[in-house]
Amino acid sequence: MLTAPALRAVGLLTAWGNGGAALPVDARTAAGDRPVLSLGRPAFDRDRLRRVPRECVLGLAAVEAMLEDARAGRGAISGERTGLLYASAGSYGASNRLFIDRGSGGAYFPYTAPAAVPAEVAIEFGITGPYAVFIGGPPATLRAIWYAATLLEAVVCERVLVLAVETFEECADLYIRGRRLTGHPLVEAAGCLWLEPGEGSLALESHHRDSRPNRGGIRQRLGETFACEPIVALDLWRRGQARTPPCLSGAWGGETARLWWTESPAAATRG
Repeated sequence: MLTAPALRAVGLLTAWGNGGAALPVDARTAAGDRPVLSLGRPAFDRDRLRRVPRECVLGLAAVEAMLEDARAGRGAISGERTGLLYASAGSYGASNRLFIDRGSGGAYFPYTAPAAVPAEVAIEFGITGPYAVFIGGPPATLRAIWYAATLLEAVVCERVLVLAVETFEECADLYIRGRRLTGHPLVEAAGCLWLEPGEGSLALESHHRDSRPNRGGIRQRLGETFACEPIVALDLWRRGQARTPPCLSGAWGGETARLWWTESPAAATRG
């Protein structure tokens, strides 16, 4: 059991629109015959950012949206007192595929591709605190939140950002070929949580079993976003559209994880 963090802000972009309020009533109906919904590429003026992979730009945009939600400037998260934890199951697929198909591209060492997104975020916002990457679907993000709570409880950081990005467009044909293994539709998303010390309680449990794609719950409105799913759930809760705490849950690769989160009285007022 850990002390639950306070949720100060959420930045969320999905192919449905900005924030959980943009979700349709039923994702399958809204998607129609589109198996993959793309977020496109946010526009940044600087040349360096025009050259970085799309998943990195989406990560930057999610952090910007989080800062806007917090009504804070970049200086509020820069420095060594901010931790950065990144979760993803597929956002590095485009870089790996480019490397395999063409034998070239930005990812000269494709196994390092998962680190590209948090690296660009750290450079752009001047974040120099603790850092880690979590690979997988929703359980990976739940573990990242748990780890954020350990950093905050140990007073290693004053705040921790939990970032998740999922892209599918560049590998759409592969996902369509393995459609029985994933939910439908696949919805690109990027989200970031700003967590600070709180006063509630947090507990994590996980077990392994045959977990087929879940068609109900939040996925009925959202579709499949892999690691971004818990961030969407928290955004809906902050908006008063879902009773997410005290339990966040998610399944991936035979693992089902649950994070029991008692709401902290120090949490920011729901927007």
